[in-house]
Amino acid sequence: MGKKRVLIITGDPIGASMAGPAIRAWHMAYSLTQAGNSVRLLSCTSVEKIEVPFGLEYVAFGDDESFKVHEQWAEVIIFQGHALLVFEVLRKSNKILVADIYDPMHLEQLEQAKNLPTEKWVERVKSETDVLNDQLLRGDFFICASERQRDFWLGQLAALGRLNPYVYKKDNSLDSLIAVVPFGLSEVEPIHTRNVMKGVIPGIGINDQVILWSGGLYDWFDPQTLIKSVAQLSKKYPTVKLFFQGTKHPNPHVTEMDIVKTSKELAGSLGVLDTNVFFNDSWVPFSERSNFLLEADIGVSTHHLHVETAFSFRTRILDYLWARLPMVVTRGDFFANLVELKQLGITVEDKDTSDLTIALEKILFDKELHSKFRSNIEKVRAEFYWNTVFSPLVDFVNNACHASDNEIWIKEGRNFEFQAEQLKQPVGFKYLVTAAIHTYKKEGLTGLFSKISRFVNRKN
Repeated sequence: MGKKRVLIITGDPIGASMAGPAIRAWHMAYSLTQAGNSVRLLSCTSVEKIEVPFGLEYVAFGDDESFKVHEQWAEVIIFQGHALLVFEVLRKSNKILVADIYDPMHLEQLEQAKNLPTEKWVERVKSETDVLNDQLLRGDFFICASERQRDFWLGQLAALGRLNPYVYKKDNSLDSLIAVVPFGLSEVEPIHTRNVMKGVIPGIGINDQVILWSGGLYDWFDPQTLIKSVAQLSKKYPTVKLFFQGTKHPNPHVTEMDIVKTSKELAGSLGVLDTNVFFNDSWVPFSERSNFLLEADIGVSTHHLHVETAFSFRTRILDYLWARLPMVVTRGDFFANLVELKQLGITVEDKDTSDLTIALEKILFDKELHSKFRSNIEKVRAEFYWNTVFSPLVDFVNNACHASDNEIWIKEGRNFEFQAEQLKQPVGFKYLVTAAIHTYKKEGLTGLFSKISRFVNRKN
């Protein structure tokens, strides 16, 4: 109970330019600090000196000696990404571990790596699946981005043996094992301090209608249909401009994806590159986001329909909500459902240029509709304030404890490596012999024969 020493790990840079994982970790550190905890935010890439009410630390990937100091200090460790893979100290730690699984990385690789040779594609997906499985095997508490994600992760947890009687006996809702903690938005109002697009970028006039693509450009998105729609719309409305906010990720480990090059080539072939379609070749600093958002007329997010979409949580939509920016989004994901339900903008079919063009024209030039969407956004913004969405995590940290099944092997002095192997053990001859001996000792011959009978019937 009460104040805890909490270590939060992110693989992304912490500083003026931050992407989604770092922004989430940053606000997590703030919320847990405000709740009275002592917090350290650790980046494995880089840290800039900034005045904050929590500690900022840098430890390179795989530097166990440096990491050990922070692991020993912490009571609760929260991580996302590959931390469990790169820090042996963390793998062997008996501290309370919280895995942030808001990003289903293996589903991303199904889409991102699909153009690789099949064996490489298989390797990429398996690698990320193994990383996530280790987290699911070891974690004491898990946080994800939506109820749909929670259902997905419950299935993977069940397959790994984590939905067991020990966990179920403690809490049959499983809320104490996995909670929905979505991405959030700041309670501090966005402020426009200077022009950054209109009248500043050559080709974008002070009175133009700007469509903003907030965040990065990744292979699982569909900018091509959007570019075609803007090219079509610009023939009728030359003042319509599309601005892609970031193409160079602040994390040097994240390489530019093919979609950036092909999108620029498409815009060029349609004659709209740098006249109606613009690409920012860097990344917008964290403190400048509000200038771009408040200068835009609408926000947009278009994607292809596939399994990554179904379980995604498009964090750029939170920026649009923060700035009260009406939006056009492709159907099929969490936020598209929210946009439709709460009438925050217009949803469109994937790859439908005509549908998208009509939607863009309507939301840009129907002032009454635009105003209605802004009013509706005002009603839902507070649901996504960081302090609101982090509430389940703050509650867990306040009463932090090991998961019921983890507590057993920790008390028995076994390490995670052994426990993980036991949970992943295939039903082979050695396993069956061990299980038979255990049953005989506990239940005698009658119990052993009963279990063998059930096993044989199940196999048949």
